[in-house]
Amino acid sequence: MKYAFRKIELKKRYPLQISRGLISGSTNLYVLIDDEACVGIGEAAPGSGAETAEICEQQLQEYLKDRDIISSPTEAWGDARSSGVAMCAWAAVDIAIWDLLAQRSKQPLFQLLGLPEPSVPTSITIGIMSPDLVRDRIPEILYRTNAKNLKIKLGNPEGIEADKAMYAEVQRTIQNFDVSLRVDANGGWSLFDAIVMIKWLADRQCEYVEQPLKPEDDDQLPNLYRNRALPIFVDESCNFSSDVAKLSGCVDGVNVKLMKCGGITEAVRIVATARAHGLQTMIGCMGESSISIAAGASIGALFDYIDLDAHLNLEPDPADGLSLINGVVSVSGRFGHGGYLIC
Repeated sequence: MKYAFRKIELKKRYPLQISRGLISGSTNLYVLIDDEACVGIGEAAPGSGAETAEICEQQLQEYLKDRDIISSPTEAWGDARSSGVAMCAWAAVDIAIWDLLAQRSKQPLFQLLGLPEPSVPTSITIGIMSPDLVRDRIPEILYRTNAKNLKIKLGNPEGIEADKAMYAEVQRTIQNFDVSLRVDANGGWSLFDAIVMIKWLADRQCEYVEQPLKPEDDDQLPNLYRNRALPIFVDESCNFSSDVAKLSGCVDGVNVKLMKCGGITEAVRIVATARAHGLQTMIGCMGESSISIAAGASIGALFDYIDLDAHLNLEPDPADGLSLINGVVSVSGRFGHGGYLIC
């Protein structure tokens, strides 16, 4: 088994402003696993525990020496985590493993996993911005993508009045479009502000609110959940399947991200655990290209909501293999997850 690594710089078409800061791009690590018959490929968007592509590669180079990771992705995931490999780095390996296994079986990955193709339209994320910028940018995004759902980033550091002004302008701007609205505060609200905003948004055609509080304020979720006017999802508060039980009775659903949990192997386990606790599920993404988005789309049929749009905000996307059909991120039908590099 041979491993190869490539680092590619990704640039966002529109920099993404969230409650914690501005994101204009990243350098991601691509991992290729070659068994001489097939080549699986995965992607790591640097994050917690491996803040750069160089650190991701260093961790993986050290870990992968003389190890059999193909025979059991589940055992490999557990061993990598216990060995201190950052899960954002391991996600690239896990995605490449599943891509390789599906290619070996001569099936698209979703078929190997016993799933139908995804059918839920994705959200398109709209970063925090001024009302003037909303009027200019959102029509371009809607015409270009034919999006069915917009996820509006709130939690503006200037406060909830700025959030209200932006959201109200979004509503005015989309009046001639058939599009639904969701909100993600990225932990930018206090408990008091979250109570106020959720009630306010419930009267303004918002479907749900994601991560209203910081993860360190999870102990306040029961108070927010008790009299909620909208469904509450969490993202940063749920990384692994072991996090799900403590959230039961405090939220309505969890957002699964391959970069947080370490790939497809644990993502499927999170879904099963969430279902067992009566929670809804969403799959989201970080700053990723069509490689890891293809992996996420391959398991898209497991989720109630889909937020796989990072590749649509790249200029350019270094990968291909996906299409956007009636708002649905659709895989190509190629063997494996279907994503491939074009540069």
